[in-house]
Amino acid sequence: MLNKLMKLALGLAIPFSLLTAGPALAEIREHQLKFAAANNKGHPQVTGMEKFAELVSAKSGGKIEVKLFPGGVLGGDVQTVSALQGGVIEMTVLNAGILAGNVKEFGAVDLPFLFNNGEEADKVMDGAFGTGLMERLPDTGLVGLAYWELGFRNLTNNRHPVTKLEDIKGLKIRTIQSPIPIELFNTLGANAVPLPYTELYTALETGTVDGQENPAANILNAKFYEVQKYMTVTRHQYNPQIVLISKKFWDGLNDEEKAVFQSAATEARDYQRKVSRELDAKAITQIKATGMEVSELSAEETQKLRDAVKPVVDKFSAEIGADTVAALFKELQTLRGQ
Repeated sequence: MLNKLMKLALGLAIPFSLLTAGPALAEIREHQLKFAAANNKGHPQVTGMEKFAELVSAKSGGKIEVKLFPGGVLGGDVQTVSALQGGVIEMTVLNAGILAGNVKEFGAVDLPFLFNNGEEADKVMDGAFGTGLMERLPDTGLVGLAYWELGFRNLTNNRHPVTKLEDIKGLKIRTIQSPIPIELFNTLGANAVPLPYTELYTALETGTVDGQENPAANILNAKFYEVQKYMTVTRHQYNPQIVLISKKFWDGLNDEEKAVFQSAATEARDYQRKVSRELDAKAITQIKATGMEVSELSAEETQKLRDAVKPVVDKFSAEIGADTVAALFKELQTLRGQ
């Protein structure tokens, strides 16, 4: 009788042990989702998306499929954010500063001449400051997964070389649809024209605008060199990008599925930044090879630009929130050992 009871106990223990030791994959269900972005295939943004999709597939045992829609085929950035909030599109990646229209504190990352290099930006965005911004998003129907990189923006135009502050005056410059870049270029004497990225090439080609400002990787990827003659290495603004997922979609995921998306976004972040920085280092040489005339600002002229845009920092610090901006600058001072 005792032997029978022991055998019965062992028999019951086997399925129980299998259940408790079962892989997390057993909890992951099948999903298919749309991941949209404005840049074209070959851009570091899209390379990051491809890595993310690959990682999600691997981590989910092939159960979750991320379908990529680069090149703005599902709309511009502002339009895509609305589609995420409505649950029509599940994911996007875009300049974090664009979210200032949803959460005003995101405007802080658009402040001019903020970061000295990408590594400095990484520490701020991956640390308490960037995390604090993300925590404000769910109330707007969005969830942030990670910060990637677009990089340092430079000025191009089709009228004349820009080698000093005064050369910017009167140029019609396309900016992103965010208040700080608009104010920045108006303050420098240009006429800022906010347009979706998807409309930019045509606007340059037709002369609707004289120029634009983007990282070197974008100038190459979007072939702006075909419709622009002059580039100036201004590095006037750094753009961290944010990977967003629709809260409607996110709330329907279980913990195991959420972990797949979060870990894939973080792993893809490190890869994407590396790709972005390697390309940026080579891009100016490649841009020169296309025939564009590339100018470098002297240290004196760069300082003139910095001085000219100080009123922009003061104005938007009040709008963003003095505490938020103070926290950002305190973090930067700590990083710089000041």
